[in-house]
Amino acid sequence: MSLVFDAILPAPFGAIGIRTQDDYLLGLSLLPEVPASTEAQVAATPFVHSVIHQLQAYLNDPHAGLDIPIAITGTPFQRRVWRAIASIPSGETRSYGELAEMVGSGPRAVANACGANQVPLVIPCHRIVARHGLGGFMQGDPRGLLIKQWLLQHEQLASA
Repeated sequence: MSLVFDAILPAPFGAIGIRTQDDYLLGLSLLPEVPASTEAQVAATPFVHSVIHQLQAYLNDPHAGLDIPIAITGTPFQRRVWRAIASIPSGETRSYGELAEMVGSGPRAVANACGANQVPLVIPCHRIVARHGLGGFMQGDPRGLLIKQWLLQHEQLASA
């Protein structure tokens, strides 16, 4: 499946594919590598440039806040989970169980909501970990765990 991006931002772990519509972020794809045949061009809109600028600031300093308007779809439960995830400060983590307790649900349902997150980094689902270990990320893509490790280390080093 090939996704069309409005922009692809190189990142230390690979790249970030950015999808927007009007002045809303529709999706971020964390890519383990920069696509070889990058057909995406940076859309010449101020909004796309703002998203790129904010993501670059986060990659340089994980405490730089991301204030990007999003337009994503999800059930009321998913939205409740995503709001709880968005409240976790950079450099901190919560377990699936802790997050489930916060939203009055079970860990498996929380994990499913994390997997449905269309805007990682803005809704930082990488901060949700297993009780003993990293847990999952990027729908089980093994390369996704390397990205999760990088993100968590990036935030921990900045917090130290």
